[in-house]
Parts: sequence; C-alpha cells; structure tokens
Amino acid sequence: MHGVESLQHTKWECKYHVVFIPKCRKKVLYGRLKAELGSVLRELAKQKESEIEEGHLCIDHVHMMISIPPKYSVAQVVGYIKGKSAIFVARYFGRKRNFVGESFWAKGYYVSTVGRDEMKMRDYIKRQEESDKRIDQLGLFR
Repeated sequence: MHGVESLQHTKWECKYHVVFIPKCRKKVLYGRLKAELGSVLRELAKQKESEIEEGHLCIDHVHMMISIPPKYSVAQVVGYIKGKSAIFVARYFGRKRNFVGESFWAKGYYVSTVGRDEMKMRDYIKRQEESDKRIDQLGLFR
C-alpha cells in the first residue's frame, strides 16, 4: 500500500488539508517572512511526528497537506505549529519574548480530510503559487 505509515501497532494514512491566516491578513509582514517560515513550519511538524507533504505560503494565508499520525489530533498539531511559529515570528522581528495576548496567527483554521482526492489536493495547493504570481504581476501587494 502506497503512502501507508506505521507506528508500533498501527498502520495509518491520515492526511489533511489545512489553511490558516495571519491576524488581520498581514500581507507586508508575511511577505518578509515567507523565505524562512516554510522550513520552520516543516520542522515544527516533524516535532509532532507529522509531515507537511505539500504546502504553499500565499501572500496572506498558508495552505498545507499534512500527514498526522492517529495518536495526535489535528487540533494538537495545528495548535502546536501555529503557537511555536508565532514565537519564531516575534523573535524574527526582535522581540525578546512573546507578550501575552499578542499572536501572529488568527484564531482558528480550516481543515478537511484528503482521502482519495490526494492528487487533486496536491494540484490545488500547487496552483496557489500560480495565483500568487498573477497577483504579484499586478503589483497589488507591494
């Protein structure tokens, strides 16, 4: 079986399409982070034994197809990724600590199971890059 992972007593294939946004859709701030944020998100996913199989950092939101083992809930993994990456963002802009009540990501996220439509979902996420390039050519968010 292709794509099936295993834990000690479990065989699994749990993939999710997840989308989340920065607070107030901070386009300028997000653009400056784009180069480094992808590797940070992937590393944080690995810390929860998950893998971002496909992902794209759009101008004002994040799309990812993530594989999460059944021993973790989607909420645990996405919450961990958003929380720790917000700390990274705060430090990236020179704050010594992350102040209570301040966060980079908006509350909540969108999630759906990928199931048998994995290739369609991968194509959809890849097309987000083409959409971003068209918007960049128009010069709307400079």
